[in-house]
Amino acid sequence: MQYQLIQNQNQLNEFVEQIRNKPILAIDTEFMRRRTLYPEVALIQVFDGEHLALIDPLAELSLFDFWEILRDPTVLKVLHSPSEDIEVFQKYAGFVPMPLFDTQFALQLLGSGNCMGFAHMVKNLLNIEIDKSESRTNWLQRPLTEKQLDYAAADVFHLLPCFEIIIKQINEADFFDIVINESELVAQKRAYQIPDEHLYQDIKNSWQLKPADLAVLRELAAWRRNKAIRKNLALNFVLKEHNLVEIAKRKPTSLNALRNIPEVESIEVNRSGVEVLKCIEKAKVVPVSDFPEPLKRLIDFPAYKKVAKEIKQKITKAAKEQGIPEDVLASKKQINQLISWNWKLTAEQRAQTPKPDLLNSWRYVYVKDALTEWDV
Repeated sequence: MQYQLIQNQNQLNEFVEQIRNKPILAIDTEFMRRRTLYPEVALIQVFDGEHLALIDPLAELSLFDFWEILRDPTVLKVLHSPSEDIEVFQKYAGFVPMPLFDTQFALQLLGSGNCMGFAHMVKNLLNIEIDKSESRTNWLQRPLTEKQLDYAAADVFHLLPCFEIIIKQINEADFFDIVINESELVAQKRAYQIPDEHLYQDIKNSWQLKPADLAVLRELAAWRRNKAIRKNLALNFVLKEHNLVEIAKRKPTSLNALRNIPEVESIEVNRSGVEVLKCIEKAKVVPVSDFPEPLKRLIDFPAYKKVAKEIKQKITKAAKEQGIPEDVLASKKQINQLISWNWKLTAEQRAQTPKPDLLNSWRYVYVKDALTEWDV
């Protein structure tokens, strides 16, 4: 396996010319996610079947021409389980390479099981054992070790022959457009940012709170994310999620009272205590008429189990008719997403919120006749 590490502009320019007219590129990224909200990109691996390069984004490089190739709609970009890679490109490049072929999802679609890891795929399809011991190493260190570079290069070197096996089966099943559409859906969902005023609804155990408590939680959840974005800190390094609910319940009025809440750490109080108290004070002056409504879980709706069972039966029937694994056509989470969207949101809120997966992706084509009453 031959590859080059690109750390200067001339090397990159030459590589771009080599891959410029290639119809398929295998791509991977290495990144670190220590305490940051956003992934820190450390390496971009590209293989066209002939030329394999490891592009160092920490070097002083202009990637404009390389990005143009990744933007080219005639070039198929192949990745394995690209959800986090998509986030890397959204943050670092400002766009997501499309069309994008996810080999992991393609295998699920073909009935080869859920979430097959890269090493497992390579073993199954190529009968090659690969070493994954470098996956958790420090990719931001420089210089990278030879072992790290070999590991990174192997990811795309083996990805392309796996894709060539998979694509034959995908084309025979006429599933190519489904694979491409699924990656588009993942990118859309990654790019969507829940409005500040609705963040509290996704906080674990928020359903336990009363309206006055929810008013506090609403302020805290919005503040936490905005600070995380501003400081590029992971959300739980600003304030742990389970502490948000407890603070909202207790509504401390001083730093000492905040410190006395079980599991709230001193470092959280030292860093953000004053801001937390301001959120509480801000929520306290909210008129009762503007308090959030109590949150309901799906199991609190009397008809939930019956409706969920009916939808699942229709999904099972549609999946068998189309030859698509049932859990790929609609997981339990996606069925719950559909019911929640219809039952928990007002018509105005639905108009401002992305449609659930079953109504907003390739899945809709296969379930629309079975779920017509849900298409609102």
